[in-house]
Amino acid sequence: MLITEQSSLYNDLERKSVREILEDINREDQKVALAVQQTIPQIEKLVNQIVPRMKQGGRIFYLGAGTSGRLGVLDASEIPPTFGMPPSWVIGLIAGGDSALRNPVEGAEDDTVQGWKELTDHHINDKDTVIGIAASGTTPYVIGALREARRNGILTGCITSNPDSPMAAESDVAIEMIVGPEYVTGSSRMKSGTGQKMILNMISTSVMIQLGRVMGNKMVNMQLSNHKLVERGTRMIMEELGLNHEEAQKLLLLHGSVKKAIEAYRIR
Repeated sequence: MLITEQSSLYNDLERKSVREILEDINREDQKVALAVQQTIPQIEKLVNQIVPRMKQGGRIFYLGAGTSGRLGVLDASEIPPTFGMPPSWVIGLIAGGDSALRNPVEGAEDDTVQGWKELTDHHINDKDTVIGIAASGTTPYVIGALREARRNGILTGCITSNPDSPMAAESDVAIEMIVGPEYVTGSSRMKSGTGQKMILNMISTSVMIQLGRVMGNKMVNMQLSNHKLVERGTRMIMEELGLNHEEAQKLLLLHGSVKKAIEAYRIR
């Protein structure tokens, strides 16, 4: 039996108090970071292969179904506002399309050819990277896409919560995060989902740092999409250049990003 399908370590959940349930879930969640820690060598290996590809114009594609697909789309959607990258650089695909973000699409994850079809619709090439996400490691939508990507010389990786899965067999770099049985048996939206989110954060953030989208520890390329972010950017410039608030904000709004504002000020 798959680890993700094994029976919970806890029983009679309906008889527990709210406090007991919360403490049990928290106890299980503490295991996730340790499981992720064990995968750092694989994450490092994958990132080190992604970065030179992206420097040549390559992209990252996340593929998943259900919770896994939603988490991939979430991570991809956060790259433009956080790092000022075009939305075409990191793309999240979910079985069943965008409607599956809110509602389950019956049978979508069992289609072995749709994932690759969607990748070809994006004109995927050998500079790109495909990362499959599935707690079980058995999702046909993901496996089919990884298999075809690999046949076409495209770097493949995966994030799964089971060892030696079919998905891992189709991946150049398999990140196997073994978090154990879920608190509610089979509910991989819990520990597996939490671990997937952590690993996706690690992959995308480390890649963006390596691509020069962070200065010091600051998001100097973030989109200035609201007052809070304009103020954050203004403070960054004040700290970096020693300007007052008015001067810093004027410079920021003129150039559109913290990084461009700092660079323009220093070369004038």
